[in-house]
Amino acid sequence: ACPVRKTDTIVLRGGSEQFIAESERSIHDALMVVMRSIKSGSVVAGGGAVEMEVSRYLRDHALGIKGKGQLMVTAMARALEIIPRQLSDNAGFDSTDVLSALRKRHAMGDDEGKWYGVDINDGGICDTFSRGVWEPSLNKCNSIAAAAEAACVILSIDETVTNPRSQDPGAQNTGMIGGGQGGPMTNMMGNAMNTANSGGARTGQLGPGVSYMKGRGG
Repeated sequence: ACPVRKTDTIVLRGGSEQFIAESERSIHDALMVVMRSIKSGSVVAGGGAVEMEVSRYLRDHALGIKGKGQLMVTAMARALEIIPRQLSDNAGFDSTDVLSALRKRHAMGDDEGKWYGVDINDGGICDTFSRGVWEPSLNKCNSIAAAAEAACVILSIDETVTNPRSQDPGAQNTGMIGGGQGGPMTNMMGNAMNTANSGGARTGQLGPGVSYMKGRGG
């Protein structure tokens, strides 16, 4: 082999096209993780260890918050536990027992306990960092930031215009509501939106079969 080579060829063999495609996808994912780790310059423990540590920190931080903000922070902490729970379920283990053990270990607050995650080989929990289960720290930061942004986008929605389902079975085929007595659905929705945007009535019925519902934030 050439000692200064910069490329290698990997030959995949299998009994079916589906097996080959799955093997190629797995190798590609592994190579991309290595590349991302090198570019990131740092790694963190996988197996849900980071999610459990962040969840513990948020739960402790929520105790010092007054009002409804405490519920929001607690909900975020609870949502982060979905990652180790799903890992346990996929590996065929009891996710309730695994999460209980992870909470107890991370609650100790020592430096070694923060790297404890799901042990998918033997069941239970283990120090995933020492086991070589690593993830690029940049990927983890991006994942948590994207999840928080998605939650903020959903919470920012304060108005919804709904079109109730017609009780007339023939309305779906004819495009008419109320047995053909009204105009086409597209025109009705357009008129309703025009009424709402022009400062007209913003409660109750905006048109035949179209009602306006105002969210909490309005």
